[in-house]
Amino acid sequence: MEKGMIKVSVLYPNGEGKNFDMDYYCNQHVPMVGGLLGDAVKAATVEKGLGGGAPGSTAAYAAMGNLYFASMDSFQNSFGPNAEKIMGDLPNFTNIEPIVQISEVMI
Repeated sequence: MEKGMIKVSVLYPNGEGKNFDMDYYCNQHVPMVGGLLGDAVKAATVEKGLGGGAPGSTAAYAAMGNLYFASMDSFQNSFGPNAEKIMGDLPNFTNIEPIVQISEVMI
């Protein structure tokens, strides 16, 4: 990652009664998103929550997806026209309402 890039993080909070299908997310959803957003996406990562800071504690998030873009315009111009299709796929892999954060990479 380079300083100044835009990172879009989609966080899926853990909790009782919350389900997340990691296989579908990694093998169906993320490739679909990549196909829709095309070259605007410079990198992507998926993380699976394993635990919290204290030994034996539950991870705060079941999963996190991160997409990296060269600029805010690049993100907005690629995501905006595809937002409905991307968000519409969520029920196929989770019942969790995601938290989205847009950040600027500093280091």
